Parts: sequence; C-alpha cells; structure tokens
Amino acid sequence: MNYRISYLLPGLLFLICACNTTVTYDSFAGFAQGTTYSIVFQNNGKYKPATLKKDVEKILHEFDLSLSLYTDSSILTKVNRNEDVVADKYFTEAFSKSAAITRLTDGAFDITVGPLVKAWGFGPDAHKNFSESKRDSLLKFVGMDKVRMTGGKVIKDDPGIKLDFNAIAQGYSVDVVCDYLSSIGLKSYLVEIGGEVRVKGDKQGVPWRIGIDRPEDNNNIPGNDLQAIISIKNRSLATSGNYRKFYVENGVKYSHTIDPRTGYPAKNQLLSATILADECATADGIATACMVFGKEKTIEFLALHPEYDAFLVFSDDKGNYQTWATENLKRSISNP
Repeated sequence: MNYRISYLLPGLLFLICACNTTVTYDSFAGFAQGTTYSIVFQNNGKYKPATLKKDVEKILHEFDLSLSLYTDSSILTKVNRNEDVVADKYFTEAFSKSAAITRLTDGAFDITVGPLVKAWGFGPDAHKNFSESKRDSLLKFVGMDKVRMTGGKVIKDDPGIKLDFNAIAQGYSVDVVCDYLSSIGLKSYLVEIGGEVRVKGDKQGVPWRIGIDRPEDNNNIPGNDLQAIISIKNRSLATSGNYRKFYVENGVKYSHTIDPRTGYPAKNQLLSATILADECATADGIATACMVFGKEKTIEFLALHPEYDAFLVFSDDKGNYQTWATENLKRSISNP
C-alpha cells in the first residue's frame, strides 16, 4: 500500500499595512485546536496583549473541552461514546448552527458524517477501511434527521451515529473569540484561527487585506503562494479546499471532504471555495458544502443567497487554474 497523508489545515495570510503612527495596533499569536491563531487589535493603551492572550487561550481551551474530537474528555467525545452528558453553550450553539446549515445546503453539510470520515481514513486514530460493501451500512448512521437535542442532551436514532464538528468548529471558535473582544470594548480587530478569519471595523480607514492561498497540492506554507487578496470590513471569511488535507493511495487522490449524501469523497473541478458571511461559523460550513457541490451547483446556490459572497478557484478542462467571484466581491479582490 502506497499512500501519503497531509493533515495541514487550509491556510491564508492576513496582510497588515501601517498607514500612520497615530493609532497603535498590537498583536499576539499562539497555538490552539491543533493549529495556529493570530489576533491583531487597535489598542488605546488600555489593553495588555499578554493579558488578552491568556484570556483568549482560556476560552479556546474551554471550547476544546466542548467540541474537540481530539480531546478524550470533551463533551463531543462523550456524546460519540454514548455517555450520559449534558451539553454546554458551545456544543448547543454549534449543533443549532450546524442543523441550520444542513437545511440551507440540502444536506451537503452534515455533522453526522463522522463515520464516513473515519472510514475514509481522516480524523483521530483513523485508517482507511471504506469498501463498497460497507457504504450502505455507514450511510444509515448519516443524516441530521436522525439526531436531535432535548433538554441539553443529544438523542440519537442509532447509537452508531457519531458527530463531527470539524467543518464548522474553527469558524465558530473565531466567532466566540470575537464576541469576547467586542464585549471588552475593542472596536477594531482581526481574529484568525487555522485560516478562518473575522474582522471588526477597518485598519485606520483601510479594509483588512486577506491573502488567499493558491490551491495547489503541497502548497503547505500559508502566504507562500497567493492566488488573490481580498479586502474586507466587518465580515468573516473561510476557505475550504482539497489541497492540504488528502492522501494519495495507488495513484488516486482522496479528499477529506466527504459528500454525506453519497458516502464518497467529493470529486469535481472546484479546488477551493472562499465564502464571506457575517458569522465565521456560517462561512466555514457553507465553504465545506460548496466543495461538495462543485462549481456549477455552488454558483446556483449563491445566486439564491446573495447575503453571501464567494471567491472560487477551479480547474478548467485543460487543467488550468480559473477563478470566479460574486459580483459584489469583485471590486474587493486584487492580485497578490
């Protein structure tokens, strides 16, 4: 068996330009959720970066204890083991948001996809054991209509159902941190966790500039090879792609994005989907659904939902990179 696995997260680079020295911007960064995070904020001298970092990392630790697949004592892990556990606010809200995105995308996004993800060799302690004969038995555990929350507890139609919030958790964690920063009075900031971004305000009158990585296999250094730069203000941005989380087995590339409706990894010409929305959790979930949809279905979906903007990178019939963007976003896109 000859295969290669890459678990690096889809990344992007935020670009900061210092326009003058009349306003101070501070920053701090660290590690959380198996990836990196970065925060930049306008500081009037009231806030100490070291103190904010400590507070943010405490929040992210509590977040992991709720929604992490990689934490043995998390609420999610206990739910997947069918233990009697009461959900906290993070789990409850993530479940609610996930159910809403599932309805919005007609099932292209679904947190019950966990058994399929594991069978295809992705996730903690997973190895590929998918086969055609197992497909139907696995699909019986998939579907948001088979799970619900009552009285703070998860009710499953079958104990074999496993939840997986990976396609929304990082975006949601960005929202959680942003809510905290706004609650303490910050008026201008950028929060980035694992490549998912949300900004408040602008930076000295100039929109925040976010670099979108070229979705090329083995482009594992965020910012090393950019496809485009998108300028945003008071918005969230999330990118999903198949160029970093995949493996190759016997010459066949298997993407981590599994279509919960078919049981197979998504395979189409869409290489990456960057979605802009008010909340990062929403952008994160819809970006994942777009990778399942493919280019044409994504464009149809966006036409019905003008509240979202998108920047798509896809390959044409000759294998060349092409891009597409919603009309409202075009004026905010520039070359790297």
